[in-house]
Formats: sequence, structure tokens, C-alpha cells
Amino acid sequence: MRSKASGRRRKPGEKSMSGHGGWKVTLADQTTYDAKVVGFDQDKDVAVLRVDAPKDKLRPIPVGVSADLLVGQKVYAIGNPFGLDHTLTTGVISGLRREISSAATGRPIQDVIQTDAAINPGNSGGPLLDSSGNLIGINTAIYSPSGASSGVGFSIPVDTVSGIVNQLVKFGKVTRPILGIKFAPDQSVEQLGVSGVLVLDAPANGPAGKAGLQPTKRDAYGRLVLGDIITSVNGKKVTNGSDLYRILDQCKVGETVTVEVLRGDHKEKIPVLLEPKPDES
Repeated sequence: MRSKASGRRRKPGEKSMSGHGGWKVTLADQTTYDAKVVGFDQDKDVAVLRVDAPKDKLRPIPVGVSADLLVGQKVYAIGNPFGLDHTLTTGVISGLRREISSAATGRPIQDVIQTDAAINPGNSGGPLLDSSGNLIGINTAIYSPSGASSGVGFSIPVDTVSGIVNQLVKFGKVTRPILGIKFAPDQSVEQLGVSGVLVLDAPANGPAGKAGLQPTKRDAYGRLVLGDIITSVNGKKVTNGSDLYRILDQCKVGETVTVEVLRGDHKEKIPVLLEPKPDES
């Protein structure tokens, strides 16, 4: 498994995961084998590759647990920073339960591990290990104005990765529930002086449209009529788009959620049956 390199830009000629083209994997003994993409999850920056190599060449890494990690715990990062193969850097866990945005989709990735182990462009997709050599995360990004390591790196926790990988191996994709809306940028809603997510569009064939959520539209005179403003889902407050994504990540396809909206000058509670995210072409 490897992550798309969200901590760096793709180099000219480098392939995107969405192409599902041929890939090469080089092992520690420098032998190279063909690989195919089994599936990938852009939202969480994780992909699974099937490597066409003899079984005796592949040794699975022991998978640890990320739920009980502690700040200050020693960690090791393996990767190919700046094209330097098989580099090991060490540090500690600097923070837990951080939130970053997926470089591919902008959706928030929660419970991310922050580490000061040097993570540079090319480390993305490499493992983060504990002192026993167990996988506790997949390095995904760095926070750096210059593009080099500034002591703030991020890894997707292995507990999150394991659930995604199981779905990718079994189905070739991750089934994540959606409301089926387009919503306004957070800044636009703040300018209106309200807190929540403004529905710009709710297609009739989507979950929100079927449930009767109102999109933003223009009246006969061309004046803008604001759509519903989502203020909570299942009683959990929604102040911005990240809140909405965070709540939906904890829901399941086929679940009915109660969406509270501000419609005009009154509030309404609307049950919405969540549907799977349609396949991306």
C-alpha cells in the first residue's frame, strides 16, 4: 500500500493514481516488479497495489495499533526523500488527532499523527513505525513553506488505513456516504452572518434532493433566493464544510440521518437516506 504524494507535486511524467496505468515496485534487493492498482481512496490519500512478485520476496510488515499512541513516543519514518532510496529518519510523535485536508479532494482527514521525524518530498507513502517496528501510520504530507522538512510531518493512522485497505482489497473502492449537495464556500456563509452550510444545489436524483432540501436559486426577477442552511446532522452542530464531512465520515451508506436546516426564518428537521458516493469516471 502507498499513499499518493500529497506532500509534494507530481513530477513531469509521473503518473496519477486515477490513470490506473502500469506501475513498477522496486524491493530492497533492487529487483523490480510490475504492479497494478487494486483501488485507491483519494479522500484519505491511500492506495493498494498488487505486486507481481514471488511470495518469498514479499514480507508483510507487522501492523500495529494507532489508537493508543502517546505524544513523545519514538517513531521511525522510511521513504525515498529527494530520490534517496530506503532512507530512515527518526523522531517522536508531536501531536495526535490533528486534522489536515486531502490534497486531492479537499476533504478533511481526521485523527492524523503529527511527527517531527524528517519527512520530505518523496517520503509520502512510506511507513511510520513504532520502536518495535510495527506499522502505525502512512506518511502523507509535510507542513513547510519552503517544501523541505520543517519538523512538522503528518501520517494517516494505521487504524484508519486498515479499514480503507480492507474495502479496497474486497471491492476495489471505498464506499462512503454522501448527502448529494453542492455547498457554498465557508467565507460566503460567514458574510451572511449565519453559521452552517449553505446548499447551492441538491440534484433531484440525490439523497438531499429526494428528501426535499432546497437549493439556492433565482426568482422570476433574477434575485437570489438562498437555499437551506444546514446547521446540524443527527444533533451534531455543523458550522462549516469540514464539520459536515467529519459527521458523514462517521455515518454509513443506507443510514437515515436527521438534517436540521435554517429555511428562511424558521428551522426544519428533514430525514435524509444516505447513498453511496457514485463511481468517479
